[in-house]
Parts: sequence; C-alpha cells; structure tokens
Amino acid sequence: MSCAYILTLSCPDRTGIVHAVSGFLLERGGNIEEAAQYNDHGTGLFFMRVRFACGDQDEPALREQIAGLAQTFGMRWKLHLAAQPMKTVLLVSKEGHCLNDLLFRWKSGLLAIDVRAIISNHRDFYQLAASYNVPFHHIPVTAATKVQAEAKQLEIIEAEGAELVVLARYMQILSNDLCTQLAGRAINIHHSFLPSFKGAKPYYQAHDRGVKLIGATAHYVTADLDEGPIIEQDVERADHTDTVEDLTARGRDTETQVLARAVKWHSEHRVLLNGHRTVVFR
Repeated sequence: MSCAYILTLSCPDRTGIVHAVSGFLLERGGNIEEAAQYNDHGTGLFFMRVRFACGDQDEPALREQIAGLAQTFGMRWKLHLAAQPMKTVLLVSKEGHCLNDLLFRWKSGLLAIDVRAIISNHRDFYQLAASYNVPFHHIPVTAATKVQAEAKQLEIIEAEGAELVVLARYMQILSNDLCTQLAGRAINIHHSFLPSFKGAKPYYQAHDRGVKLIGATAHYVTADLDEGPIIEQDVERADHTDTVEDLTARGRDTETQVLARAVKWHSEHRVLLNGHRTVVFR
C-alpha cells in the first residue's frame, strides 16, 4: 500500500541536487506528487519541498537511506507522513478572535493540525475549549510566578508531544529560555503597527496618527521580541472616516486570516527557515 510523505531539505547550492533527489525517489518506487525549490543566490543555499507517494519502502528504511543522500550534499532534512496532523497547543489571553478562528478551521478540516490543549493566563475561554472538547489549562502569570508558570506550560506542551505552539493573542512575553525551548515550532501574531505603535491600545494610537494602512504579521517566536522570522503578513486600507472600533474590527479580521495561513503552511511543512527569513512554498 502506497504511503504519502513530505520531504523538506536545505543545503549549499550545487548542480545535480534536483536530479539526485528525484532519481533517489524513482529508484525506490516513489512517485512525486508535488515539488518546489528555491535557490537563494544571496546565501548560496538551496531549499526544496517534495511530496511523494511510496509503497516499496517503509518509513524507517526511507529515513535511513535519505540520511545517506543527505550526507553527500550536506543537507538538513526532515521527512513527514503527509496524512499525519501536527500536534498543536494554543496559548491565549483575553482576546479570542484568533483562538475561535483556529478552532473552527481545525474542526472544519481546513488545517492539518490536532489541537491537544489550550493554555491561558485567564479563564475567559474555558467554555469555548469545552465546546471543542479540548483540555483547558488556566495558568495565571505574574512577575513573581513567571518562572513556575512557564515550567507548567512547557510541561503540558511536551506531554502533548506538540510540534507546534501558537500564540493566538497570548499577551505575555515569553522568557528567553522558553523561546529557546520552542525555537522553530512557535508562531506568534501581532498587529503590524509594531514598532511604530508599541504598548497598550495600538489601534487608538494608530487612529490618533491617522494611519492609512493597518495589518498583521505572523512570525516565529524568538528571544528578540516580535523580531522572529516572518511567515506571513497582510494589510487593509484605512481612511479618515474609520473609527477606533472600525480599525480594531478590521485589524482582528486581518490577524485571524494571517495567523490561519501561517499555521496552515507550517502544518503542511511549507515553511523552511533561512537565517532570519523564511522560504514559504505556497
């Protein structure tokens, strides 16, 4: 019986990589269903994502043989079962638009994720979590309890085997240690007013300045606040007739769409890190 896999890789660019990968799969009875590649001339790196079906080799055998190919080209690579949803933990505070949107898309079969738990520093969304039959963990965070709270969060994340952590409007700054623990598997969403409008009530600040564009940015979490590799961004026009409420509502809609696209692409293994940037094979 044929099984579908997704192979992602990056390595120093040189001639023959695509030929070697496609030939490798052909020799093992693999049928390529989707393929994308990118040559970064600035860094000299090559990136590739291949979805293929293969019935002649099981997963352990494929991994062992890919490791040999990777060594020849100095590849960093990952192999995933295409049908396996990505175990995910969602973090949220008191704004639930992104949480509600992700849960709906997940249950509608629009996202290749498996939401294992919701963690919040407030109790506001325990009923929403229950309606989706997702365990809800209330972990209050104060300056005095931050270390212990993050230890509990990480314990839940690891116990659930989470490959993805989504900060769906989680309004606590993660410590450098937790950012390191979640490197490459945590996505945050914020309004694109940063850094122009930092702090509380960004939409009020934007309204006071008469902005003409509002937007949102989804990025990987790093110790540098809101400066991680960007996965997706979008903007909406604004004008002098917009109230603060108009900007807030439109901004929330944009945040949900941008975060959903970032989660979708990450869960489908379409995002490869390229230093401080990303390669996104849409």
